[in-house]
Amino acid sequence: MLSSGRNATATSKSDTLFAGMSGQRMRFISLMRFLAALLFSAFVIPHSSFSAEPNVIVILADDLGWSDTTLYGTTTFYQTPNVERLAKRGMTFTRAYSASPLCSPTRSALLTGQSPARTGITVPNCHEPRVVLETTMPKTAAANMKAIQPSPPTRLKTEYRTLAETLKDAGYATAHFGKWHLGPEPYSPLQQGFDVDLPHHPGPSPAGSFVAPWKFANFKEKSPGEHIEDRMAAEAVAWMEQQQGKPFYLNYWMFSVHAPFDAKKANIETHRSRVDPKDAQRSPTYAAMIQSMDDAIGTLLDGLDRLKLADNTIIIFTADNGGNMYNEVDGTTPTSNRPLRGGKATMFEGGTRVPGVVVWPGIAKPGSRSDAIIQSEDYYPTLLEALALKAAKGQRFDGHSILPALKGDALAGKAVFQYFPHNPGVPDWLPPAVSVHRDDWKLIRLFHGGEKGAHRHLLFNLRDDLGEKNNLAAAKPELVAELDALIEGFLTDTKAVVPVPNPKFDPAQYHPELEGKSQPKGKAKGPTKDVADPALQGWKARDCTAKVQNGVLKLTKLGDAAFLGFAAGKHHGPTTLKARIKAQAGTSHVDWLPQGAEGQAKRSDFTLKGSGWEEINVELSAEGPLGIVRLYLPMQENPVEIDWIELTSKEGGRGMRSSF
Repeated sequence: MLSSGRNATATSKSDTLFAGMSGQRMRFISLMRFLAALLFSAFVIPHSSFSAEPNVIVILADDLGWSDTTLYGTTTFYQTPNVERLAKRGMTFTRAYSASPLCSPTRSALLTGQSPARTGITVPNCHEPRVVLETTMPKTAAANMKAIQPSPPTRLKTEYRTLAETLKDAGYATAHFGKWHLGPEPYSPLQQGFDVDLPHHPGPSPAGSFVAPWKFANFKEKSPGEHIEDRMAAEAVAWMEQQQGKPFYLNYWMFSVHAPFDAKKANIETHRSRVDPKDAQRSPTYAAMIQSMDDAIGTLLDGLDRLKLADNTIIIFTADNGGNMYNEVDGTTPTSNRPLRGGKATMFEGGTRVPGVVVWPGIAKPGSRSDAIIQSEDYYPTLLEALALKAAKGQRFDGHSILPALKGDALAGKAVFQYFPHNPGVPDWLPPAVSVHRDDWKLIRLFHGGEKGAHRHLLFNLRDDLGEKNNLAAAKPELVAELDALIEGFLTDTKAVVPVPNPKFDPAQYHPELEGKSQPKGKAKGPTKDVADPALQGWKARDCTAKVQNGVLKLTKLGDAAFLGFAAGKHHGPTTLKARIKAQAGTSHVDWLPQGAEGQAKRSDFTLKGSGWEEINVELSAEGPLGIVRLYLPMQENPVEIDWIELTSKEGGRGMRSSF
């Protein structure tokens, strides 16, 4: 077919040719030309609107569990009509997996096509001030741990070639909207292949709140009470409209539905009236957060339809890990991943099985479903194959093209791996581990978790035992050996820095019976309920062990939800929390709950330099009673030490100092 420019030239020449003809003859010739064109169009096969350069949109939800949408028939409380609308346009995967049970590792895997085992990014620490680019191995670990965990990097190195860089080199416009969490400048999206980055925020969650006023450094709300997902979706659609026919790659990595747990008040109240106290999913705040996430997807789809881009746009929708089962909101956990076991930060299915939808006009049948096993690392090589783009020289992928599955075929024998050499103290925790899924089987290797430093294994048949209750490792040693050989090959190929036996391990301090329990107690993890210790002067420890020694409060065995809580009902209005603390570098926060433990938390962040003893000064912008104050602590292997904590409220001059 001729381009518009060549058509214009042809028309100009024909007009000149017929200029001298009579009006009657010109009308006759024009009629013949019209009839010929009409006859031609009747016999020509319509040309597909799907071009060789389709647009690409990746929607990555944060902490969205497999049972947090209506895709799989596992929830009646959450409402996701726009996710359903998306699914009707493409293929829904029932066995989509994240690269990791935590966010930053999965984000790096999606962008690079490489496993966290290869990049070394295995925990979400990429907001920390210190820059670490290589994995290291400590010499020892706590005496109750059989294995020493590697210390991961804090940035995604720019040497890794990202999907954005590949598509940009192919002529695509590129933009990132929402959460990043792979490193601030000079490791931000702007250095990883994206032309645009909003709100250009390196942190693990929205700055301050989902609902304005926000605390982003250089990004302000347009109206009071604006929701960050409403704004991000609107900005994304406006950016798409600006491209004017140029192919684009749009990353919409949502802040939803990660903490802090807040939402539009009207939506919370709507869902509060729908709560069934017997349902494991019963947080109205979380349901309202799901609603805003779903609304944002609807905004994107509406924009694509209005701009007439839907038929030429690939959409990938997935999540970075499973739903959060360890924080608290509305007097319950944020969500339930039932019928799956565990959740975020665990190696059970609830931690890594996630929603997955791929819309691919001309390839994926609308409204179809697939049981093929796919993973975060697969999307990059799949796009390269389908778009006929070549990998760079020396570029490695740990994922594989899932194009056959998108066309309706099976991926029999395909294996996917999750590498998580850590054991954060959350419900359903496990020691440092790596897993493989192949067909109906899943094997988890617990590094050095057996006798005399040997590995220990958990084997599940997910077809018959989706809840992972029946460990078949002892009954099927040959299958364990076969799948474990796949794990060993994977670790060797990725050159993973793996856990090693802990020379200081003390069997007397280890409690294997607590592994995988929903509420672990005892020395293996520390207390899970607040402990009233007079030496703590009213402060109570959660998800850690607290002990005062020589005038210093020492906190050990810290989970990633560890905090010190204090009933600060006598404190009103703006308050300053000060403390003298020794901990590793990183960002943490202070929450206050005006309505008590079942109320909605407010939050202020603070940063630790990690250079020895330092004083923090955190402003709490309370408007009434503080209620409960929670000083969250960074998860680390070494103890966190606190000399003193001070609370001073401006109203009435109230002050309280705890000197340990």
